[in-house]
Amino acid sequence: MATVVRAGAGSPGTSRLLSLRTRRRLTPYVFVAPVLLGLVVFLVYPLLAAVYFSFTRFNMIEAPEWVGLDNWRFLLTDDNVVKAARNTLWLVVVMVPARMLGALLTAILLNQVKRGRSAYRTLFYLPALAPPVAATLAFVLLLKPGTGPVSTLLSHLGVSDPPLWFNDPDWSKPSLVLLALWGVGDLMMIFVAALLDVPVELHEAAALDGAGTWQRFRYVTLPGISPVLLFAAITGIIGTLQYFTQAAVAASVASGAVTGGGGISDTFGYPNGSTFTYPLWLYVVGFRYHVLGYANVLAVVLFAVSITGTLILLRRFREYAK
Repeated sequence: MATVVRAGAGSPGTSRLLSLRTRRRLTPYVFVAPVLLGLVVFLVYPLLAAVYFSFTRFNMIEAPEWVGLDNWRFLLTDDNVVKAARNTLWLVVVMVPARMLGALLTAILLNQVKRGRSAYRTLFYLPALAPPVAATLAFVLLLKPGTGPVSTLLSHLGVSDPPLWFNDPDWSKPSLVLLALWGVGDLMMIFVAALLDVPVELHEAAALDGAGTWQRFRYVTLPGISPVLLFAAITGIIGTLQYFTQAAVAASVASGAVTGGGGISDTFGYPNGSTFTYPLWLYVVGFRYHVLGYANVLAVVLFAVSITGTLILLRRFREYAK
């Protein structure tokens, strides 16, 4: 009696076909696996760990002790958080738009230059290459009251009472904004590339329709570079919420104090707490007082504010793009 063998699910040909399909489906995941692994190791795990430690009493020496919402309740009564958050919010509201406007205007001017354009771009970009510590140190010395070159120049120009800059609570944060504008070259180069990417035909068509310079900028240039503006706003806000190095160095140098042990200065926020930013308080809580449970509360709040601001900007951009 003859036996009829039909190709079924267990046949070698079908198994090879399924194996080939499986490999094809898994191939993209193999390529993105390093990125996914990096996100899990360097973002997801630290974030979850920070959330967990925010509910504990933890000093990196003894085992964490669960305290529930005690750290979060203390956040609501911490006067230093209010002062640091107010200074940081001021920097976000003033510094981010100032940097964007300064970079955009500089990029527009450089695109109008006919001769030596590359040299001017290099000249304006160079300050952005300076390390933050060195740049801040040099800027504080330039603005040093009485003996600094800027104060001396203002005196020669007839200004009898020049600002005290980093030594005056009313001028310390504006001085940090000036420092940010001095190093705006990195953002300027991004805007230069974005402006060059706007089609010339659109400007020519608008000019033929009678649009003036402002109208062409408002209805042609700005919509053309809007994604870059969104990128600059998001990265600027996130970077300013983490504003640490310049504020710490400026306060220490302007006060004439030397940073203490462990890299922590007693003059953080000088003068009168005007440069005391939120990341500075987080750093002091974690590495001076070693209250890492509460420090993780501050870190989680900072992350939540950053992601919320990013989502709001993305939503507004979608509404604007419609």
